[in-house]
Amino acid sequence: MNKRYFAILYPVFDFLAASISWAIFYIYRKVEVEPLVFGYKIPLEIGSRFYLGLILVPIFWLGLHYFSGYYVNVYRKSRLKEFGKTFFFSLVGVTIIFFALILDDVIVSYKNYYNSFLVLFTLQYVITYIPRLTMTSLLRRRINKREIGFNTLMVGSNIRAVEVYKDMENQDRSTGNLFVGFVNVRAKKEYQLSRFIPNLGILKNLPEIVEEYNIEEVIIALETSEHDEISSIINKLNECNVVIKAIPDMYDILTGKVKIQTIYGTPLLQITHDLIPIWQLHVKRFIDIIASLIALTVMFPIYVFLVIGVKLSSPGPVLHKQERIGRYGKPFILYKFRSMVADAEKDGPGLTQANDARLTNFGTFMRKWKFDEIPNFFNVLKGEMSIVGPRPERQYFIDKIIKRAPEYVHLHKVKPGITSWGQVKYGYALNVDQMIKRLRYDLLYIENMSLFVDFQIMISTILAIIKQRNI
Repeated sequence: MNKRYFAILYPVFDFLAASISWAIFYIYRKVEVEPLVFGYKIPLEIGSRFYLGLILVPIFWLGLHYFSGYYVNVYRKSRLKEFGKTFFFSLVGVTIIFFALILDDVIVSYKNYYNSFLVLFTLQYVITYIPRLTMTSLLRRRINKREIGFNTLMVGSNIRAVEVYKDMENQDRSTGNLFVGFVNVRAKKEYQLSRFIPNLGILKNLPEIVEEYNIEEVIIALETSEHDEISSIINKLNECNVVIKAIPDMYDILTGKVKIQTIYGTPLLQITHDLIPIWQLHVKRFIDIIASLIALTVMFPIYVFLVIGVKLSSPGPVLHKQERIGRYGKPFILYKFRSMVADAEKDGPGLTQANDARLTNFGTFMRKWKFDEIPNFFNVLKGEMSIVGPRPERQYFIDKIIKRAPEYVHLHKVKPGITSWGQVKYGYALNVDQMIKRLRYDLLYIENMSLFVDFQIMISTILAIIKQRNI
């Protein structure tokens, strides 16, 4: 049984636990509560409402656990944290169910409410937690025995890297780190760590190495003379979806939110860049999907009008497809209604200028009202974009920006968006200089990400379009 099976088992057992809990609670109400209300024994009938509850109530619980972030990285769970998290969300979920389904029950006294709440909470918590504890314990045991692990890359190649490697490999209980190889920071004739694991390349190729070897965790173990490379390393790793850890004596020079973790005999610092709580991230995605579906449905008549308008405006396809760079530096195809002539970039990539001759008359109209970006909602549904996030750029312009503003790579920590703080504050960028000026607003957004900020940006975008500001 590998990690993927465990990821499936958690929601399956949560569904079964919720079904069993609700079934027992249903019987409890029929046998214990209703006779007190009606004064006689109520026959236990298993009807359509009972079976409907066995389906809908567990779906509610799965949704709650999903939004809480419980199913993220199931193989890195802590049994102690799981105890508290299961307790808290069982309490939250039972409270919601109580007010939604149980509060209108006919009762003899308020004691019936208290008893019902306590019974449902106890059933839900105990029946949910026992399978979770069992699976987490089994998973931890398999990790400790090195039967399951995480592909790990060492950044560093000499004394400190060797010490960390030996320390972690000689532990009685493995932390799950399966060392694939190392990346050297500075070129030397010989690397001490190469006696134990292979050299996979140089720092410059770090993102490519992470992707090629399916790296899940990176441990930074630099020599004192290499500490000036830390910013470059962190910037490169920001393009990758990996867990980053480092040896303790680098604490004072590491950027980001640092969390100390003791890995049995090897104390390491975990560098986390969680920009937004997991539950907010899932709610953000839920809002993206619902809002995109509503937008595409409501705007369907406009959609038909735009298709006809583009087709009649000039020869060429209706949709303009262009490669942009998304989260973690991964390319994707951005969809827009074509607002320019078909061969607009025959001489190479170029940004739209004021009174741009490449724009069609209908294209100018679309861009004025942002109609050309309606197909972006398909990118949102595909999960490539969000409604709010830094606007995605082409690699051609990213390369130019990074030469002057290396901090641009931090934008790749989040999904690009249809609208952004930079877009609202600065509008369309006509050149690289303006892209760099707009960059600071997008970096501010990343440092202040929240659902509240997203709503502010969406409202500001709508108002800006109505007022016909350049965004």
